[in-house]
Amino acid sequence: MAEHDEHSSFIKTPQQLIVVVLLAFVVPIIGIVLTVQLVLNRPRVDPAALKPEAVSARIQPVGKIEFGEPGGAAGGAPRSGDEVVKTVCGACHISGAAGAPKIGDKAAWAPPIKRGLNEMLASAIKGITVKGAMVMPPRGGGADLSDYEVARAIVHMANQSGGSMKEPAAPAAKPAPASAPAAAKK
Repeated sequence: MAEHDEHSSFIKTPQQLIVVVLLAFVVPIIGIVLTVQLVLNRPRVDPAALKPEAVSARIQPVGKIEFGEPGGAAGGAPRSGDEVVKTVCGACHISGAAGAPKIGDKAAWAPPIKRGLNEMLASAIKGITVKGAMVMPPRGGGADLSDYEVARAIVHMANQSGGSMKEPAAPAAKPAPASAPAAAKK
C-alpha cells in the first residue's frame, strides 16, 4: 500500500497543468465580467411610476361595496325573468343541483306551480331548508334581487316547465323624496 506523499502535487500530467493555468485566468475574468454586468444593469425606477395617478392605480381597492335599493343594475330598470334565471337561478335550476327542479321538467315543477306564485315567491325570498340544511339561499343567492325580479324569474321558469302563470305587475314607482324647503326670503 502506497503512503501519501505530502510534498507531491495533484497535477501529474502536462494536460492537467494547462487546464489549471487556463482556469486560473478564466474563472476570475468571468467573475469580474458578471460583477460589472450586475452593476451596470441594475433595475432602474421609471419616473412615471411615481406619479400620483400611477400610484393610485396600483393601490386601488379590489372591490367596492355599494349601498342602495335592491333591484336592477345600479338602480336601473328591473331585470327580466330570463335575465335573472341566466345570472342567478340557472346555476341550480338548469343542472338540478341540490335537488332543484330542472327547468323544463313538468313533473318536478307541477307541485310548486299548484301552490301558486305567492307561495313560491315567499319560499324563494326566505330561502328553502330541508331537514335543517339550506338547499336554496334567500333570493336564490342573488341578494340584490328585488321581490319583483324574483317573481319574474319564478314565472319564467314555471312557464318553461308547463305552467301558465301571468307576469307579475310592476311595482308602483316610489315617490321622489321631498326636497329641503327653499331658503326663506329676506
